[in-house]
Amino acid sequence: MLNTFLNDFRIVFDRDPAARNWLEVLFCYPGLHALMSHRLAHSLYRLGIPFIPRLISHLSRLLTGIEIHPGAQIGKGVFIDHGMGVVIGETAIVGDYALIYQGVTLGGTGKQSGKRHPTLGENVVVGAGAKVLGNLKIGDNVRIGAGSVVLRDVPSDCTVVGVPGRIVYREGVRVNPLDHNNLPDSEARVIRSLVDRIDQLEEQLQQLQQQLLASGVEVSAAELTEGTLTEEAEFALTAASMNHTKTRCSLRDREIEAFLDGAGI
Repeated sequence: MLNTFLNDFRIVFDRDPAARNWLEVLFCYPGLHALMSHRLAHSLYRLGIPFIPRLISHLSRLLTGIEIHPGAQIGKGVFIDHGMGVVIGETAIVGDYALIYQGVTLGGTGKQSGKRHPTLGENVVVGAGAKVLGNLKIGDNVRIGAGSVVLRDVPSDCTVVGVPGRIVYREGVRVNPLDHNNLPDSEARVIRSLVDRIDQLEEQLQQLQQQLLASGVEVSAAELTEGTLTEEAEFALTAASMNHTKTRCSLRDREIEAFLDGAGI
């Protein structure tokens, strides 16, 4: 028990640059207080003692703003930064050296019995306001971006962003575990790619119109897009298309396909 407390205490200085001295950490860090209370409540819970573990959990929530069910299993060296609004459910499992920010929910879905809360691996970072819901398995070294909602399993060494959460791989890049706000915006990249594609198609449409006019055939953009062309216009369009150099699509097809398929989730 003492060794676990020392791990919880020391990790504060590694994870929080505002931690200046041991006295401040011992008396002014609600995340540390919530973990200390939980470890006592969890020990009593495992002994089958009724009521008392839940009472300890309830009093701890009143004092710290962090609600951890006595049944939750929390590893060593876990740090809950600030912590206000954190909720950890009964069957949740949090691996060693996880970092959890304020407003995080490790919750369940529905009223099913048994294992209904997520399992977090080692060195997982869960950003502020993120929600991990259901009996999910989150692998080691996973980062979950602030405000994300994770509804499916996540393999190790991945970054998850968005609502619902989508995986973004960051291979070969060492990432600062505290930098949970500096995450790639997969939605923005895909929207940018789609806008570029629309611009490209409009440019091709104008080129086709110019070629048709040069051939002596007048045709509107609406006729081209709706396919309501005369036989003469269709013949001229076919000839123009054959002479038209095929423009390579500027889209990142793999990126968009991965996004539409859930980016690996």
